[in-house]
Amino acid sequence: MAKRFSRKRYALIERFVNNGDIGRFFLRVPLGLSMFFHGFNKLQHGYGFVETMLLKSRLPGYLSHGILVGEILAPLLMVLGIYTRPAALTQGFVMVMAIYLVHSKDLFSLNEHGGYALELQILYLCGSLAVFFLGAGRFSFARDRSQRN
Repeated sequence: MAKRFSRKRYALIERFVNNGDIGRFFLRVPLGLSMFFHGFNKLQHGYGFVETMLLKSRLPGYLSHGILVGEILAPLLMVLGIYTRPAALTQGFVMVMAIYLVHSKDLFSLNEHGGYALELQILYLCGSLAVFFLGAGRFSFARDRSQRN
């Protein structure tokens, strides 16, 4: 009887540890919340500087309003697990633009602690791509099963 109990316990632990849906949840929710706070800060204090950077790069200034979609709406959708893949792709595109417009001079640099200068930006970009490829998982508000997987 002791063997049956330990097998059941092991099966429960194994099912919990090998649960990709929990992994998806712990990837998309903190990633979305972290990006949302960047967007919320820009919403509070203004994001006109983005238009200036776009114009300097010979891009249309009205693209600066994409900050609202890429750093407010898309992260909220990611956190909720609704239209997760398009939201993650949008957030990834915003990070590519941020690296291009703001951080391109640091692309091959190290910070004062010896780490990669763009580690946070690359983490946001690669995290967004991971969420795009993985999907929202079971722990989401998506009604359609195709959006979860």
